[in-house]
Amino acid sequence: MRLVLLVALMLVAALMPMRGSAHALDPGFLELGALGQDRWRVTWRVPDLNGKPMPILAELPEGCAGEAPALQFDGRAWSSVWIATCAKGLQGGAIRIRDLERTRTEALVRYELQPGETRVRRLTPGETGFAIPADAGVPGILQSYVSLGVSHILQGIDHLLFVFALLLLVRDRARLFWAITAFTLAHSLTLAAAALGWLSVAPPPVEAVIALSIVFLAYELALPPRRRDPLAERWPWLVSFAFGLIHGLGFAGALREIGLPEGDIPLALFAFNLGVELGQILFIGLVVLVAMALTRLYPGIRRLARQMTRAASYAIGSLAAFWVIQRLAGF
Repeated sequence: MRLVLLVALMLVAALMPMRGSAHALDPGFLELGALGQDRWRVTWRVPDLNGKPMPILAELPEGCAGEAPALQFDGRAWSSVWIATCAKGLQGGAIRIRDLERTRTEALVRYELQPGETRVRRLTPGETGFAIPADAGVPGILQSYVSLGVSHILQGIDHLLFVFALLLLVRDRARLFWAITAFTLAHSLTLAAAALGWLSVAPPPVEAVIALSIVFLAYELALPPRRRDPLAERWPWLVSFAFGLIHGLGFAGALREIGLPEGDIPLALFAFNLGVELGQILFIGLVVLVAMALTRLYPGIRRLARQMTRAASYAIGSLAAFWVIQRLAGF
């Protein structure tokens, strides 16, 4: 059941350097921070594409004046900052990312109607612009942050790799259910604590420990069941809960970059976490469906599961170990 899935995983791992070198799939980022008196501080960040800024352009609401300086490269992306004056304000206007439909990336728009009133919108090649409403309301916040949560988890290869390794390691369905539940509960707790400012940890060590959690699962996966750590074998929920606390800090780091709307922080936090869980469920469901289909198409695949699981453990562990070194180097 696991053979083709593991091969697909190794192919994804092999493609990771290609993705990392061009950053073509990184999101664009547009921020309009309210300064008062019809003035906004505009930050425009464009992904790097083969040494040049991706050819997309931010269009502000009609009536906004202010000249954008040339984009400057910061080692990963191209960005510029300027002050725009919008005599009519932002309400009722439209923001658009020109030529986004010609790319495979997305753009995150964060804006303030008034200082402290943060709102977020995610744009895609299929939806390149939006009209700014006077009041986003509960439906608008739910839609935006659930979408952001789903997008974040599905683009977070390290988090998905942890869940995938957990699926391979825990064969008993009941134990797997409780392991996934414990992982969900744990990262929900630290996500909330860090997003609300109750807990603060530097991102590089957190990201390094997240990668180490994958190395741990890969190591256990490489061992015969009788030689595995009794804790991981008998109480996998305890292991997944402990590592889930760390993964939650990683989710919180992304949420801090997005920002939370003043006055609606609990709702936005709930919506983002709900989006993360929906994305995780989608991933698990896809793995299960593909595994069932492959088992039916190729019944003999079961005989190779043990050998391929061992090979996959080395692939997963090697990739995660590379992440550990890479992330610690940035600390």
